[in-house]
Amino acid sequence: MSDKVLIIEDEPTIARLVTYNLSQDGYETEVIGNGAEGLHKAIQDEYAIIFLDLMLPGMNGFEVLQKLRQHGVKTPVIILTARNAEEEVVQGLKLGADDYITKPFGVAELLARTSAVLRRSRNEEARPKSDPTGEKVISLGALQIYPDKYEVQVGSEWITLRPKEFEVLLYLAERPGIVITRDDLMNVVWGFDYIGGQRTVDVHVSSLRKKLELNQQSVQIESIRGVGYKLTVSRKTGIAGKV
Repeated sequence: MSDKVLIIEDEPTIARLVTYNLSQDGYETEVIGNGAEGLHKAIQDEYAIIFLDLMLPGMNGFEVLQKLRQHGVKTPVIILTARNAEEEVVQGLKLGADDYITKPFGVAELLARTSAVLRRSRNEEARPKSDPTGEKVISLGALQIYPDKYEVQVGSEWITLRPKEFEVLLYLAERPGIVITRDDLMNVVWGFDYIGGQRTVDVHVSSLRKKLELNQQSVQIESIRGVGYKLTVSRKTGIAGKV
C-alpha cells in the first residue's frame, strides 16, 4: 500500500509539481487549496506526511500547524515557504513542523526531504516502549528525565517538550558539562541523511532553553560561540538507572 500524502497548497503550479513528482515516486496524493479544509482533512484522515504552504487563504499555514498539534496530530509536516523567508521557517519549526522546503525547489530535494522525514518518523514510532518492571530516570540536580516516557520534570514542574526538543535535551543530559557541537546534535537527533541546515538545531535549542529555564536557574543550556551547546546544572546528583 502506498503512503498517502496531503498537500495543502493554493498555488496550482506548486501543487501540480509536488503532486506529479510524489505520484511518480509511488505516493498517493491529495490536494487541498485552503487552510480550514486542509486542517479538517488532516485531523479526520490518516496521512503519512503533510506538505503545508504557509500563505494560505482564510486560515494561514501557521494557524493550521498550531491547531494540528493542539489536536494531537503527530503526522510529520513539511512546510513550503518562500526563499529567504527565515522568520517563517523559524516560526514553523517552533510550532512543530518537521522540515521545510523553500520555493522554488528541485525534484531531487523534494523526494529526498520526503523520504528523510518519513524515515525519521517511522524510527521514532518503532522505539521500544517502557519496561513494565521499572523505568529509567536521568537525574541532574532538579532535572529529572524519563527517556522511556518522553517526560521531563524540573523541581515540581513538568515540562512539555516536542519530540525533537526532548531528544536534544536527552543527548545533552547524558553528557552534562560537555560541549556538544551542532553537527553532533543534528546527526544524532535528525540523522546523517538530514539535509536541512544547522539553523534547525538552533531553533529547537532556543525553544527548549525557554521552556527549561522558565522560572528557575538550576538547569541551563549554555551556548558556546562557534561550537555548540552544553547542559549545566547547579548541583549534580548523578545518573540513576532503574528506580
